[in-house]
Amino acid sequence: MDEQRKEKRKRLMAFTPVYDSNQNVLLGYVEDLTMTGILVVGENFVEINQERGLKIEFPIDLPDVATAHITIPARAVWCRPDKSPQYFNIGFEFLEVKPEHIKIFRAILQKYQFRHDFSGALAFWDSQSGKTDSST
Repeated sequence: MDEQRKEKRKRLMAFTPVYDSNQNVLLGYVEDLTMTGILVVGENFVEINQERGLKIEFPIDLPDVATAHITIPARAVWCRPDKSPQYFNIGFEFLEVKPEHIKIFRAILQKYQFRHDFSGALAFWDSQSGKTDSST
């Protein structure tokens, strides 16, 4: 599946539940998000190629975003055991992405995307250890 990916995955650092909107059942929590799909970590196996509405409940503290959740049609493209065997990683492809979805996804990624920038941590460490140069 990775060789078919058109967009790099973006990991989220926010508690974001995902529900089956038809059955109002918790499917799991967002692991990562792109403009074309989502990786959900959940406790139950999901049938591949099954289409469903996903209700994604985003954090409510987003500027310029009026809603805390969206419902978007999606198709499960794969489902496999997680590193922790009691969980499953479920890859969903969005079937109909509207402009308002893009706006919300961009706001979420801007605020909650995990970034591998350790400069703040290094500065803190240096200040605690009395160092002034993070290269030493």
